[in-house]
Amino acid sequence: MKGQRMRSLSVHVHVTIVGVLLFCTGLAAAGQISGELKMWHKITITFDGPDSSESADPNPFLFYRLNVTFTAGDESFVVPGYYAADGNAANTSADSGNKWRVHFAPGKTGKWTYKVSFRKGQNIAVSEDPDAGKSAGFMDRETGKFEVKPTDKTGRDMRAKGLLQYVGKHHLRFAGTGEYFLKCGADAPENFLAYKEFDGDFKTDGQKDNLIKDWAPHIRDWKPGDPTWQNGKGKGMIGAINYLASEGMNVFSFIPMNIAGDDRNVFPYTTYDERERLDCSRMDQWAIVFEHGNNLGMYLHFKTMETENELLLDKGDLGPHRKLYYRELIARFSHNLALNWNLGEEINNATHDQKVAWANYFWTTDPYQHHIVIHNGANHYDMLGDASALTGFSLQTNKPDFSQVHRRTRDYVDRSVAAGKPWVVACDEPGDASHALITDAEDPTRDNARKNGLWGNIMAGGAGIEWYFGYKHPHSDLTCQDYRMRRKMWTQCRYALQFFDKYEIPFQDMKCEDEMTASTDDYVLCKPGEIYLVYLKHGGKVKVDVAKGKFTRDWFNPRTGDGLPANRTIAGGGNAELTAPDNNDWLLVIRGKGKLALSSDAPPVSPPL
Repeated sequence: MKGQRMRSLSVHVHVTIVGVLLFCTGLAAAGQISGELKMWHKITITFDGPDSSESADPNPFLFYRLNVTFTAGDESFVVPGYYAADGNAANTSADSGNKWRVHFAPGKTGKWTYKVSFRKGQNIAVSEDPDAGKSAGFMDRETGKFEVKPTDKTGRDMRAKGLLQYVGKHHLRFAGTGEYFLKCGADAPENFLAYKEFDGDFKTDGQKDNLIKDWAPHIRDWKPGDPTWQNGKGKGMIGAINYLASEGMNVFSFIPMNIAGDDRNVFPYTTYDERERLDCSRMDQWAIVFEHGNNLGMYLHFKTMETENELLLDKGDLGPHRKLYYRELIARFSHNLALNWNLGEEINNATHDQKVAWANYFWTTDPYQHHIVIHNGANHYDMLGDASALTGFSLQTNKPDFSQVHRRTRDYVDRSVAAGKPWVVACDEPGDASHALITDAEDPTRDNARKNGLWGNIMAGGAGIEWYFGYKHPHSDLTCQDYRMRRKMWTQCRYALQFFDKYEIPFQDMKCEDEMTASTDDYVLCKPGEIYLVYLKHGGKVKVDVAKGKFTRDWFNPRTGDGLPANRTIAGGGNAELTAPDNNDWLLVIRGKGKLALSSDAPPVSPPL
């Protein structure tokens, strides 16, 4: 049972879907095509298949397998589809119907063709053999085509930038614009999706129901024209994403399955104890939230599991339950352009072979081959290089002053290079479990978070940071419903992102070279001979000796976002002793062409608490 649900069809929906009438395009097709037929936009094809339901026998989630192959020129993508109940389940709460659906985000303009594979058989949905089972009839083997126009989106919208891809560097790159990505945003609350306005009995099943959220403080951030479902549901959650985006943040994270975990209210299944049947309407409601986030420029961090349930499905093996869970995530959500699949938070007990199998399934099943990471618990050094399909690491530290972030980020960056496959290394839980990023009221300066956490990761060659909220404080990792409680940190994160964007800093080509200065309090990130960033955590002096060439130098204030550009010159054959404006943290920016050496003289500081 799903609990009490609205089943009215007269609902108010603001989801932007443009229906495409095939006689208007002159193109033949199997299924009904909807969506904007533009590059990087979601194109949906809905098929009439066998009538079924979430509780039917045979089980529609395992007994049938819908795959659609999309082809344009020499590009071809096999995209998994899914059972969609009545095709409007987010609004009708339907648990039955005959609609089957696939989403596709094309990465090029022009004519695309597609061919449908719809097969049936015992557990065929989790079979990787394309010829497994037998034809299920209906749309099987049918074909269609459509034509894709250029994107018309601009600004933060991910559809203006294209698919965010791993390209063998320490930062992800947008396929459309070629720009590289640094992230800052919220890692908490991990139970972001424990929301009372989603369908399902999870709110009243006796599993930590006291942690259910309404996101009421962010209802005021919802705007007319934003999506809702079922006569205005969802405004609090949509507003929360709006707020983060308005502060310049570009990522939020969530755990899609926390059965047996810290919260226990988030899972894709019809009930807490179910493992083979999905809640179609709740998944469609999740999809509305995720797509709104991507359209606002928000990267989606899917923490697929947590340590308490890492072995829950098939005892950790890549068996039918785990494959089904992964496949459904991919089928329903992988068309979003900017995301990562995190194999799990604090993974400790899975074997090497199990972790390798998980990563490989995502890499081979996700048609877009999104970024794949794993979170420590264990260090997972065994997954470096060609040992796994991982493309990065999700770092957690355990010091309340964030003092481990720089060293540990650099450790994974350097180890991955040595292993022959550079990883994208983000710090997704800086600090410790008890405290981490406490509220503005408790920490108005944000000095340690800014110096050691935010700039510590970036200056180590890291890909950015997501903030965890300690459980011993108000608005914690499980209880937070108001992101405004940490607004001062969002501001300082925004200054950092704006610095790299406005001044076109080529961070993707820069390397951490702290050894260039003598002080252990300095961070140095550079592209030798062209650009040097020197972060002085406590002010002090930097000596610059230019052997040849010509450079300019400026000071940037990471606390206020002020500073550049003064463009003072240091000519070849000369040297300068540059003193920070005060004993706070400052970033020295040196740019030009030539060769130089650095040394520093930072004031003595007390050891971190």
